[in-house]
Amino acid sequence: MSTVSVVTLAKGRPAHLRNVLLGLQRQTRAPAEFVVAVMQDAPYDLPEVGFPVRQILVPGAALPLAAARNRGVAAATGDMIVFLDVDCIPAPDLVADYARGLAELDGLLMGEVLHLPDGATAGDWTCADFAGVAEKHSDRRGPPASGLELCNDYRCFWSLNFAIRRATFLATGGFDERYTGYGGEDTDFGKVLDQGGVPIAWMKGGLAYHQYHPHHMPPVHHLDSVVRNAELFEAKWGYRTMGHWLYAFKVMGLIDDAPNRPIRILRRPEAADLALTGQQSHQPYANSASVIRFLEARAAPAATA
Repeated sequence: MSTVSVVTLAKGRPAHLRNVLLGLQRQTRAPAEFVVAVMQDAPYDLPEVGFPVRQILVPGAALPLAAARNRGVAAATGDMIVFLDVDCIPAPDLVADYARGLAELDGLLMGEVLHLPDGATAGDWTCADFAGVAEKHSDRRGPPASGLELCNDYRCFWSLNFAIRRATFLATGGFDERYTGYGGEDTDFGKVLDQGGVPIAWMKGGLAYHQYHPHHMPPVHHLDSVVRNAELFEAKWGYRTMGHWLYAFKVMGLIDDAPNRPIRILRRPEAADLALTGQQSHQPYANSASVIRFLEARAAPAATA
């Protein structure tokens, strides 16, 4: 029988990580191991569970997301690798669903994601408690009605919850470690798969619940790394990625992203920018599309004046 390793990237958020581990402990098919790529100076204090847990320290001042994923796979022993972000609690059938899907298709599989509101994981929770409060992200398409559905646009790859055979991952060369900080490394990996003929597919199942935490969309708090990584992507592939974020930054007056020249950062995000893009406590997720609609509506009267 094929074995499944679960790899998680983590920096801070110890309560989120313990919830991920608790979700893995409740799987209908236990993982062969849990590998945590730790992007901080010290490992986590984690409880004992019924499968091996290994922590791999991945140094780097900026978030070394690409390198951490590669180190996690290098340390893993399973034939199949499930990647979960530190804020994603696996539903009880997640490991079994991915094992079944990867037995059917040698490619990258994207499972379902539902978002939890603030307070959903307080106290003694179970995944059954999440059914009435979890929400689908309005900017992301849902899963197929059943089975697998091929994705013909690599830009749909969303890295917070996915799985791939270990041998297939290694054959691609993994994530490009020149990407540091937030943004772009997952789209680049999707492009590598697309160029290499490795299919990307949505699947019914493989459900993870995204835990609430305040964040910003578009990610103005990661302005520098988004700009840097967009330019790296352009140098590599001939065009920029993260266009919706760059567009929002431009409308906000943060950047000048004229084509055929480097992106210029015009100013730093201010309190008003953080307030506009920040997730509110009543929202299970922040939404770039709604911010862009607001910015366009605000700019429209000035354009016609």
